[in-house]
Amino acid sequence: MPLDRTALDRFFAALHPYDALKPGTRAALIAAFREQALPAHQPVYTLGDPLDGLYLIHSGRVEVRDRNGAQLSLLGPRNSFGERGLMRDGIAVTSARTTEDTVLLVLPRPAFLTLVEREPAAARFFDRQRPARPHRSDLLTSRVETLMARDPLTCAPDATVQAAAQAMSTRHVSSICVTDGDTLKGIATIRDLSGKVVGGGLPYDTPVAQVMTADPITLPPSAIGSDVLHMMMERRIGHVPICEGTRLVGMVTQTDLTSFQATTSAELVSEIAQAPDAAAMARVTARIPRLLVQLVAGGARHEIVTRLITDISDTCTRRLLTLGEEALGPAPVPYLWLACGSQGRQEQTGVSDQDNCLILDDAVTDEQRGWFAQLAEFVCTGLDTCGYVFCPGEMMATNPRWCQPLETWRGYFRSWIARPSPEAQMLASVMFDLRPIGGTLTLFDALHEETLAAAAKNSIFVAHMVSNGLKHQPPLGLWRGFATIRSGEHRNSIDLKLNGVVPVVDLARIYALQGRLTPVNTRARLEAATAAGVLSATGGRDLLDAYDLIAETRLEHQARRIKSGARPDNYLMPSDLSDFERSHLRDAFVVIKSLQSALGHGKGMLG
Repeated sequence: MPLDRTALDRFFAALHPYDALKPGTRAALIAAFREQALPAHQPVYTLGDPLDGLYLIHSGRVEVRDRNGAQLSLLGPRNSFGERGLMRDGIAVTSARTTEDTVLLVLPRPAFLTLVEREPAAARFFDRQRPARPHRSDLLTSRVETLMARDPLTCAPDATVQAAAQAMSTRHVSSICVTDGDTLKGIATIRDLSGKVVGGGLPYDTPVAQVMTADPITLPPSAIGSDVLHMMMERRIGHVPICEGTRLVGMVTQTDLTSFQATTSAELVSEIAQAPDAAAMARVTARIPRLLVQLVAGGARHEIVTRLITDISDTCTRRLLTLGEEALGPAPVPYLWLACGSQGRQEQTGVSDQDNCLILDDAVTDEQRGWFAQLAEFVCTGLDTCGYVFCPGEMMATNPRWCQPLETWRGYFRSWIARPSPEAQMLASVMFDLRPIGGTLTLFDALHEETLAAAAKNSIFVAHMVSNGLKHQPPLGLWRGFATIRSGEHRNSIDLKLNGVVPVVDLARIYALQGRLTPVNTRARLEAATAAGVLSATGGRDLLDAYDLIAETRLEHQARRIKSGARPDNYLMPSDLSDFERSHLRDAFVVIKSLQSALGHGKGMLG
């Protein structure tokens, strides 16, 4: 029996992106859909078939599998599928089969393409590529919430001016907000106290309410930097309280504006390069969270943000190496300090520990090793002081295992490749991400080339690396949702690092190994793998888009936590995302799952 038109109108009016269409446009589109009733266990289409159009489930269930037969999704009513193939060449890139009696609504491909072309909401929903983001990390266009101090000094209206002055002196600030609960009543500045109290001869026990500026002009967190600047210039004020309604949530001062403009990676690098000790460097690295917020708010792409943040840790490392040599004397033989992990790949975010090692010249003696042990202790302790906490797995130069002559390192890699035990696979995965930071760079050149060549030739080792690289799975739930963490502190969240970024990092490392590709950065590896034909053009494009979406979602999550006064982490609650964001994030995980499946079946080039 044909579906009732009134019921169809209600169905589409409550379903994105159709709810964003004008009623007349939506009515015409509904008329273009055709109904298709299928019994249980009936194919909708198979891999490589020309697609009839976009499939939308009205009732029933449909199972979608990748080219290797691995299940990607079990879809129910209101879910659509087939758009990936339609947006390419109209050929199915998956297989779909009903699992129960199902009614589909099918939008023919010409009508679908017209919809995407003419309706921005539909284009955003169905096009899984992220649009280019303009980078506008400047004061005038940044939102006030990225500029403001989040814990402004406050006092009650009946507090004395002396108590207010003492509180300002203790906090080293030039103003105090007068509040009744969370409600802003006024503001008192150093100028008010000096002019009205000292200059006016008022006693020190005068209530601050008598000298404050009552009902000061405020701005909301959604204002932008130019609003603050223009207000300060027009009204000749140096402090602007930030309120949501009457509730005080922050404060912006002229000092904050100056600090924001100075918070650039170049400024931090310059200060660290001249720092006299680790404590001074730590005061600089404490501003990294603000830099992250500023870069994300300005629209910088994730690979730019992580590169700039990694540059700061590289500078910290090199400065500590210099200070270490000044304290211990010149190095007895040439050496090279290398980073691995996220620093090695130039992918550090607001949450990073340290992973590093030392390669020593083969001429080093047992007696001289003590000098390098002291250097490693000096640098690693200094990095910990700067906020790069000690590696829980002791993958650091302070571990004698990772502070060895070049020939020993050659032996490490030869044994890992020849006997790929689980530990060898894990260590090789970490050490294939090595990047020189400071010292004699030539100590690494030949080792890197030899290792890549030997590893790529050993098919058993590559197979083990593939198996090891597939251990981290994207958090895909069966019913078109996410597989969230089930217990503990992060219950009902997804780990955007371990189950989002790391699976792509693992894939990119394997592609680099298969193609003997030298880049270490994940995105650069994917681009090189695509250019070399290790990964197909369509697979490479899809995986890059998926990686970009997940990595940027991770940074945006960290920036939100920093702005709220919390420590950045990698645990995202799917409920914090809109339906649109959840749909796109899940599609990104599906792409990763598909490429993992292809690699696991020995079809890496087909992705």
